[in-house]
Amino acid sequence: MNHLNYKHLRYFWVVAKAGSIARASEQLHVTPQSISGQLAELEEQLGVKLLRRAGRGLELTETGQQVLSYADEIFSLGEALTEALRSGPLTASLPLRVGVADSVAKLQTYRLLQAVLQLDEPVRLTVREGRLSALLGELAVHRLDLVIVDRPMPSNLNVRAYVHPLGDSPLTVFATPALKATLQGTFPQCLHGAPFLLPGEDVAVRSRLLDWLEGQQLRPRIVGEFDDGALLKAFGQAGAGLFVAPSTIADDVCRQHGVEVVGQIEAVKEQTYLITAERRTVHPAIRAILLAQGLIHE
Repeated sequence: MNHLNYKHLRYFWVVAKAGSIARASEQLHVTPQSISGQLAELEEQLGVKLLRRAGRGLELTETGQQVLSYADEIFSLGEALTEALRSGPLTASLPLRVGVADSVAKLQTYRLLQAVLQLDEPVRLTVREGRLSALLGELAVHRLDLVIVDRPMPSNLNVRAYVHPLGDSPLTVFATPALKATLQGTFPQCLHGAPFLLPGEDVAVRSRLLDWLEGQQLRPRIVGEFDDGALLKAFGQAGAGLFVAPSTIADDVCRQHGVEVVGQIEAVKEQTYLITAERRTVHPAIRAILLAQGLIHE
């Protein structure tokens, strides 16, 4: 096979994203005939069919999906190169693109990434928050280098990656001093009927927490449900209700939000996982994180 024609590959990439040659033609400012011809040359060079007709548009073949994944990575790296050169040699740094699930505590994220900031080589962090499925999709096409989540990777997602369990932590229940003073009885009975801020349905620990409450025959009054842990804590800080957070960051939560510990739920653990793209485990910053967590050794 001759060397890959990246111009042809870019035309294919734009067509695949646009969904039709006509729309790609408008974006590229090239005639549809020219695009069609170059797509045909690319398919001939690769010896495979990349696109097929689907109504008035086009859809990717199975091989086309694989080629698109590589094209995503190639052109993403090209954009990163352009950005690095634009920044100039004096500000050059090692990029690390991190995805964090909304449900992961911000303090936990900072502690995990702290090792990166201590490297001799300067690192430029880009941190994006989002839902698990969206973040793993970005990881799959190498737009992210690692993802921090509160659950293992779903088995229905076809993403090649390494999952690193980072351990677990029991939950601590918090309340403002004023709210804590109104609670009746000892923990955990004092939760019964108390205003409570519940993690949202996207938060992995939610179901385990509800099961524990039911097993203890406790019925707190649910005031609100929050996928975003920072927003939940903001409502808790305002005294809207009791809330939970990992016990490993209990001191920081009390200090930052002006709340007090009501009690600890040892039976319910919040888990954290680091997911890395299969071909990115050699990244120096990722290695620093894994070393700091004792997941790999020198």
